[in-house]
Amino acid sequence: MISIRLPDGSSRSFDKPVSVAEVAASIGPGLAKAAIAGKVDGKLVDTSYMIDRDATLAIVTDKDPEGLEVLRHSTAHLLAYAVKELFPDAQVTIGPVIDNGFYYDFAYKRPFTPEDLAAIEKKMAELAAKNEPVVREVWKRDDAVKFFESIGEKYKAEIIASIPADEDISLYREGGFIDLCRGPHVPSTGKLKVFRLMKVAGAYWRGDSRNEMLQRIYGTAWAKKEEQDAYLKMLEEAERRDHRKLGRELDLFHFQDEAPGLIFWHPKGWAIWQQVEQYMRKVYQDNGYQEVRAPQILDRSLWERSGHWEKYRENMFTTESENRYYALKPMNCPGHIQIYNANLHSYRELPLRYGEFGACHRNEPSGSLHGMMRVRGFTQDDGHIFCTEEQILDECVAYTALLQKVYKNFGFEHILYKVSTRPEKRIGSDESWDKAEHALMESLRRSGVDFAISPGEGAFYGPKIEYTLKDALGREWQCGTMQVDFQMPGRLGAEYVAEDNSRRVPVMLHRAIIGSMERFIGVLIENYAGALPPWLAPVQAGVANISEAQASYAVEVVQRLKKQGFRVEADLRNEKITYKIRALSLQKLPYILVVGDKEMQAETVAVRARGGVDLGVMPIDAFAARLSEDVAQRRNVGGTA
Repeated sequence: MISIRLPDGSSRSFDKPVSVAEVAASIGPGLAKAAIAGKVDGKLVDTSYMIDRDATLAIVTDKDPEGLEVLRHSTAHLLAYAVKELFPDAQVTIGPVIDNGFYYDFAYKRPFTPEDLAAIEKKMAELAAKNEPVVREVWKRDDAVKFFESIGEKYKAEIIASIPADEDISLYREGGFIDLCRGPHVPSTGKLKVFRLMKVAGAYWRGDSRNEMLQRIYGTAWAKKEEQDAYLKMLEEAERRDHRKLGRELDLFHFQDEAPGLIFWHPKGWAIWQQVEQYMRKVYQDNGYQEVRAPQILDRSLWERSGHWEKYRENMFTTESENRYYALKPMNCPGHIQIYNANLHSYRELPLRYGEFGACHRNEPSGSLHGMMRVRGFTQDDGHIFCTEEQILDECVAYTALLQKVYKNFGFEHILYKVSTRPEKRIGSDESWDKAEHALMESLRRSGVDFAISPGEGAFYGPKIEYTLKDALGREWQCGTMQVDFQMPGRLGAEYVAEDNSRRVPVMLHRAIIGSMERFIGVLIENYAGALPPWLAPVQAGVANISEAQASYAVEVVQRLKKQGFRVEADLRNEKITYKIRALSLQKLPYILVVGDKEMQAETVAVRARGGVDLGVMPIDAFAARLSEDVAQRRNVGGTA
């Protein structure tokens, strides 16, 4: 007898091997209909998978996260099936699941058009309606290579040929289409009901720019239409909030081809930068950090000693002068160790905290660049803490509390925590990695927060905590980090004099709260849809005169407010007041101050908060007090108009 234990603790017995689908049917017809996969002893499998031993089993439906992934993976195959039906000459390559959807890369003689996408999506719906079985087949590797070569699928044949010859491979067949895949997949195409093709983009074969360019079709798939509708609505809102679009409309910054991955900051955009930097500088000062500045270019030998040259060389910009090789710094840590090494330190000085708004450059592939979110030149609110092993835990706990406070002040209440552990390629002993990983996990436990583990995702020199914030649309942005590093200080000769007068190597904690200043400002712009709270807004108030007669008074109002440290501008154009109010509203200013004859005579201003909220007439000083309170409390005003 085969005993199968179910998630509710109950067991079912069978006198012969049984499929996942048959177990689901034995439980009830509703579950049999809903089943799209199974988890046997924790492994995700098809519903056709045969269980021939005692095992645990969970039936996976579209309500489970794994079920949604199976739906999306299967829809990627449905996409390839449809493309081959409509464009037989197209060659298929790979089609993985991604966040909120999937993609599939194709080689075809001409670019796919929007009309093609519509036709492909229609064909997908037709194929899904046929409810054709999706059947797994196991082939010998060499047989599969010959088969795909024979039907002209050279890319698929190349993928299969890279698999060891002694390994069998799994193929999935649906109708007249067959594809390489580990699976699992839905039992039939009829399970795929809710999907949408989104766009076409270019993608190099195997991600290598030296290879030919393929066409990548992106799509999304969901269990329920309401979920897809909500996602598409979120995408529309995200497009409206796109920082690149708002950057142009609000005259904050721009990009151009002569400086790929680099930003041209305009006065208003730089004003936002200054507010963020000044706030973070106060965070440094209030939490025991000494601000430092390290060189932009350092000799190759230093990067070799730190380990970056071996592990990170391909992402570094290099230069040469007088037969010496240099690298533009991709991170600040080696420079901070040089500052630490300039003096001999006692254990009494530790923890020693350095902070720098450090400008870094990384040679990111051009295809990965994305506005301010992925750049080649960026500045970090970077900090490094030199401490003893015994101080690690307290420093990490204090850092998490500080990060939570900073994010809250910027308007982010929801934070996700993840510990990234040792990667396969790393430096240092297993013992030091054990200590570092334990310290990070224990610090989060003491901070009272839940956290996930991301195996193998740590830096080559140490594990890290990744702090991810959620914005107004529920999107996640990984910004903050805390890394425990037992390796680099010793490699670069850092020491301190211990209590027993011996020389010891300090532990180095790498930390950044907002991470890249550029990226964080991009996140802020999108989170607030450009309507930044007064303390961050590049222009906090705009003054508009009703007629030429009040022009000098409008200038006087601006000057009085500027003298109090506020960022204020006047619109003195010879236009109707309704036009000027509209124009200022489009700039998403927190406040618009209107002045006419009555206001000029009484030395008052008519105040409108963002979103068209009429706050009435008040003396200039009363408005200044209100704005000052907004800034002090870091509160927002009005809507996103």
